[in-house]
Amino acid sequence: MQSFLDALDTRVLVCDGAMGTMLYAKGVFINKSFDALNLTQPDLVAEVHQEYVRAGADIIETNTFGANRIKLGSFGLADKLPAINEQGAKIARHAAREQAYVAGAIGPLGIRIEPWGKTGIDEAREYFREQAQALAEGGVDVFILETFRDLNEIGAAIDAVRGVSDLPIVAQMTTEEDGHTLDGTAPERFAPELERRGATVIGVNCAVGPAPMLDTIERMSAVTHLRLSAQPNAGKPRDVEGRNIYLCSPDYMASYARRFILHNVRIVGGCCGTTPEHIRQIKSAVRGLASAVIRHDEAPTSSRPAQTGAAIASPTPRRIEGPPVAREQKSRLAHAMTRGTFVVAVELLPPRGFQTDQIVERAKRLKIRGVDVVNIPDGHRAGARLSALSLAVLIEQRAGIETLLHYTCRDRNLLGIQSDLLGAPAMGLRNVLLVTGDPGRIGDYPDATAVFDVDSIGLTNVVARLNHGCDIGGQAIGAPTGFHIGVSVNPSASNLDQELRRFEYQVEAGAEFVVTRPIFDLHGFEIFLKRIEGSRLPVVAGVFPFESARNAEFMANEVPGVRVPDGLLDRMRRADGADAAAREGIAIAREIAADLRGIVQGVQVSTPSGDVDAAMAVLDGLR
Repeated sequence: MQSFLDALDTRVLVCDGAMGTMLYAKGVFINKSFDALNLTQPDLVAEVHQEYVRAGADIIETNTFGANRIKLGSFGLADKLPAINEQGAKIARHAAREQAYVAGAIGPLGIRIEPWGKTGIDEAREYFREQAQALAEGGVDVFILETFRDLNEIGAAIDAVRGVSDLPIVAQMTTEEDGHTLDGTAPERFAPELERRGATVIGVNCAVGPAPMLDTIERMSAVTHLRLSAQPNAGKPRDVEGRNIYLCSPDYMASYARRFILHNVRIVGGCCGTTPEHIRQIKSAVRGLASAVIRHDEAPTSSRPAQTGAAIASPTPRRIEGPPVAREQKSRLAHAMTRGTFVVAVELLPPRGFQTDQIVERAKRLKIRGVDVVNIPDGHRAGARLSALSLAVLIEQRAGIETLLHYTCRDRNLLGIQSDLLGAPAMGLRNVLLVTGDPGRIGDYPDATAVFDVDSIGLTNVVARLNHGCDIGGQAIGAPTGFHIGVSVNPSASNLDQELRRFEYQVEAGAEFVVTRPIFDLHGFEIFLKRIEGSRLPVVAGVFPFESARNAEFMANEVPGVRVPDGLLDRMRRADGADAAAREGIAIAREIAADLRGIVQGVQVSTPSGDVDAAMAVLDGLR
């Protein structure tokens, strides 16, 4: 093969797609160190590489994106750093043979460096140097530094690579849709800075899809003569119970590859959500434009599925040994469900601020009225609200009614999730409803950052492990937790097959009951129930009383995954005045709850503003 730089002079090179997506789809649990698979499951890593080579990739990246001392240290693998990186390069080399170049992949450290963090630039440079040294010894042809948000950090990485090797460096930042990095640096600044730092090729990858990335590429090409690289995600993940559905088709990605090439892009590939089929189509598009490639020395003209839209497959749950708590002994709710008793739940919203006397009194009223459990949502509409975990403890202790803790993955990394979940049973909580959670842009603080280390499937796996006396790393924790595990499902999801597939994964992971989104379409709900009857899980159906005609129209038209029949909308519109509309909303909800009584094992009433009186009015006569 000709040298990498010679190849780059004469043609556009196609890089591979997502490694993590493919490994997750092949059953690797998301809390694992993917980089460590170079040592523990080298054949699996090689299989992914080979699929991309067969798809036509000219460059395959080593499975070492997180193989630095900081990230490996979080898995207790820091001492394996040289072996993981060197073996990663050798696996890729064997898969590439003489058909593709091997790029040593280096990602961010996962910590903040100065001036934003306590880690010095010199320290960061040393962390990158040892990874680069191992990759060089493994025999890579080029280095790809990718998914960086901080110019100081990627600068340290470039310096580190230059200190151990004179191989070409592809330096890639990750940006928001406005073209700025996640730290707010514009392409007009970071492109010249990467050139000044000594990168061979500069570019962008991850975070966004092809269309916004093209805008960023156009801005970069206007301020640098270096060759560019572009590796977008397969679009933004669809917000259906998490972030695992990528919408961009291979054809769509390929169409943008052509556009990238017209703006001095000489390396094009994909990041999160892209698969060998995406790369195959991109390769075809690149071949079609071979005659239109601009020479690099001419002025520029200006990271879970087999198909796009398919869910990332759930990993096969590992067998966990340990004596779990019998289900009927976990909680009063669990005991009732085990016996087949019809249960009633009411949602109480965490208050703004820290004063809880009023909401505790509401919980006491619900207990007196025969409500079995109070559901506490997590971070409802964001804002400065009391945490669901704290409120659940207070209600159980002061109101004497059992709670269902609504627990989300958002805003917590995996270790934080585990700490919370170990604290919950220590304070007497047993019932949990596990969901992925809405992204940070929803609520009062749209600029708040969010953390999604796992989705609800992974979260269910975590809780199931704790229920068997093991932490996420397989270490014993002593007595097993006794969580009664609930999951959420939307019977009116736009892609019901996908929703049910994820539900099946949650059942396999250890779900014990299910709570649905609000039900308005009874006929559609009965169809849904037939499709999940094989799970044999108790179903608690959501019930929601409209406050007004406007509220009903909002639910019907602006809340994703909610289906409100026209007949119900007409009834709300005919109500004369605010009081009449509220009464009609309660009447509709009461009728729905009565119809549900014979086909589910419970109902949960949620109200738009946490109105306990409205919730109790819905429940009147239900017992």
